[in-house]
Amino acid sequence: MQSENKFLEDISKLINGAAGTLAGMGREAEGNMKEKMREWMGGLDMVSRDEFEAVKAIAVAAREEADALKQRIAALEAAKG
Repeated sequence: MQSENKFLEDISKLINGAAGTLAGMGREAEGNMKEKMREWMGGLDMVSRDEFEAVKAIAVAAREEADALKQRIAALEAAKG
């Protein structure tokens, strides 16, 4: 009886150790994958949200100025002709 308990205890320790090792390997694989994704994303030519919003505001201002100039030209041509 005593030997069976020792055997089961050893099996239990082995299984717990293997489970811990597998969990550690999973965490390590996840960390490596995240790091690879960061490296890959860093290699792409992406802009930050702030940079995008700044360029968008410049484009809107340029569009408004172009529309105002078109109206001014049309008014001048109408006055001339």
